[in-house]
Amino acid sequence: MIARYAPQYYSFKVVFPAAILSALLLSAFFGAICIRHTRLFFAILTLALTMLVYVPLVKFYYITGGSDGLRVPLPGANMNRLEFLADIYWYFLLASFAAALTIMRLIVTSPFGKALQAIRDNEVRAELVGIPVKRYKFYAFVISGTFTGYAGALWSIINGQVTPEIADWLFSGEIVYMTLLGGLGSFSGPVIGAVLFTYIKLYAMGYTEYWMLLMGATIVVLTLLLPSGIVGGVKSLERLIFKRRGVQSAGG
Repeated sequence: MIARYAPQYYSFKVVFPAAILSALLLSAFFGAICIRHTRLFFAILTLALTMLVYVPLVKFYYITGGSDGLRVPLPGANMNRLEFLADIYWYFLLASFAAALTIMRLIVTSPFGKALQAIRDNEVRAELVGIPVKRYKFYAFVISGTFTGYAGALWSIINGQVTPEIADWLFSGEIVYMTLLGGLGSFSGPVIGAVLFTYIKLYAMGYTEYWMLLMGATIVVLTLLLPSGIVGGVKSLERLIFKRRGVQSAGG
């Protein structure tokens, strides 16, 4: 939007702070609505709100470009796109990823993160021990939405265009797929899942036009054989190996 309606302000110093601020405000608004419900109702409500964003993006053609979307030029760089993405922007992405991963790790290992884990395991018990469940869920929602907004800003420059499809609930489903693929109960699981998902999707799209069927079959097999994801399966295998070694050592 800045590139189209205020090109004089379109630069790294403006685009990414604006993306973070707008994502924070939007996630705070949606979070205030969603935290009133739990479990299945929470999930359905988030998907419904997603579609409330998707429809205006499609219908308001003269503002958002409709289904064609908006072009995203390189911010403040007068050079070839491939050279920019492979040089300057690659290092910027790497630094952003490292910073985001560090911040997330600090959050997860902090008392606040431990409280969120308690809420995840047993919301009622967490509330009984004095954890402000709704307030902490709101904070988690805003933090998640802010990180997602920043990631979207990074991705839009790589893609070169933003279309309403990124607000569709199917796009959100890909993020859930990444988490399930890597493993929900570990910090590194979603990261590994995102990398694997990207490669699986690219190869599947290049191999067959029915790539969505292949992706669906993959998630079915994964759910049946590795319900805890790739990382969870590896950890289970490690525990099994160490257990057998322990039994052999005791028997020897």
